[in-house]
Amino acid sequence: MKKFFAALIKTLLVLILVLAAAWYAFGSDGPFAEQGQHIFAKLQGQTAVVEEQPEEIPETNMEETVQEEAAAIVPEPSSEELTTKIVFTGDVELSEYVQSNYSAAGADGVVAPEIKELMTNATFTMINNEFCFSERGQKAPDKQYTFRVNPSYVSLFNDLGVDIAGLANNHVLDFGRDALTDTFTTLTNAGIDYTGAGNSLEDASKLIVKTDAKGRTYGFLAASHVIPVGSWNVLNAQPGEFCFYDETDLLNAIKAADSQVDYLFVMVHWGVEHTTDLTDYQPNDGHKFIDAGADAVIGMHSHCLQPVEMYNGKPIFYSLGNFIFNQTIKSGGGGAVEFAVDENDNVTYRIIPITASGACTRIDPSGYSYVERISSNVAVDENGYITVK
Repeated sequence: MKKFFAALIKTLLVLILVLAAAWYAFGSDGPFAEQGQHIFAKLQGQTAVVEEQPEEIPETNMEETVQEEAAAIVPEPSSEELTTKIVFTGDVELSEYVQSNYSAAGADGVVAPEIKELMTNATFTMINNEFCFSERGQKAPDKQYTFRVNPSYVSLFNDLGVDIAGLANNHVLDFGRDALTDTFTTLTNAGIDYTGAGNSLEDASKLIVKTDAKGRTYGFLAASHVIPVGSWNVLNAQPGEFCFYDETDLLNAIKAADSQVDYLFVMVHWGVEHTTDLTDYQPNDGHKFIDAGADAVIGMHSHCLQPVEMYNGKPIFYSLGNFIFNQTIKSGGGGAVEFAVDENDNVTYRIIPITASGACTRIDPSGYSYVERISSNVAVDENGYITVK
C-alpha cells in the first residue's frame, strides 16, 4: 500500500511540474504566448485575434532628415533665377492725373501690365523722384512748375517694387526744406532707400549698396547739374542736394565707391530740356565718370530720350526722359533701362521706350529704332538690347 501511495505522489508531482512549465511557456507573458493563443483558438474552432506589438523605430536625427528631404525637393536655381536685373526709370512725377488713376485702379491704372512686370520682377529698381512728398511748405518763387505729392501716395512706389529713389533734380526742393525732410521720412518709412539729397554732403552723396543672391554688390549714386538757385546745393544750405557743377565731389564719391562694390551706377540730372542735342559738358563729364569707376551713367532731365553711347565698354544713357509724369507722354518722350548680370557675370543692357496716354505708361515698340537713330555708336534690336556698332 505504501508503494502505491509513493507512486501516486510521484505521479502527482510530475504532473504539477508539467503544468507549471506549460503555464510559464504559453501564459500571457510567456515566450510562446502567441503560439498558445493560436492553439487554444484552434481547439475552440475560432480564429485567433492577436494584439500586434508596435514595431520599434530606430532613433534618427529629425533636423538632418528634414534638411535632406527639403534638399531633395527644392530644385537647383535656374540660370534665369541666378540673373540679377536692375531697372532704372526716367522722371517720375505723380501728377493729379496719375493720382486719380491710382485711387481708382491702383498701380494697374498707372502702368500697363508689361511695365508693372518689368519693375516688380527686377532685383532692384531705381527711379528719379521728381517731386517732394509733403503737405508742408511754400512754392519756390519764380518757378513755373512746382511738384508736391501727399505722402500717402508713396504706396504706389511699393506696389511697383521701387527700391531706391534718386533725389538729385530740379524739383525736390520746390516746397522748401521742411518738405524735403518730409520726403526723407516718407521714403524711409516706406522702406525705400534714397540718395542725391541729405542733411550734409556726406549724407547727400551716400552710396546705396545692394547685394544679390550670389553675393555680388551693386552701388547707386545720384547727383544734379541742374538746380534753380545755388541755395539748393547741400554745400550752401542743409538739407540740400548733391551737385556737380564742379565735378570734384562726385568724382571722389565714384572713386571711393568703386572699391566697395562690384557694379556702380551713377544717376545724373543734367543737360537741356526738350531736345536730343547734348550739351558740351554731358559727354565730357560722362566719360570722366566712367573713367573714375562707374559701370554705367544714367541721365535725366530732358523730358525726352537722348542718345546712348558706349564708352570704353560702358554705357552712358544721356537721358531716359519721362516715365510716369503727366497725362500724355509722346513717342520718344521717355523710357527705362534694364541691366542684367547673369550667373557668369555677363552683362546685357536693354532700353525700354515708353509712351503714355490717359496717364498710363506702356511700352512703345517704335521707340527701339528711334533710339538707334539718335545714337552714334550703338545698335538696338527689336527687344531693346544694346550692342556696339
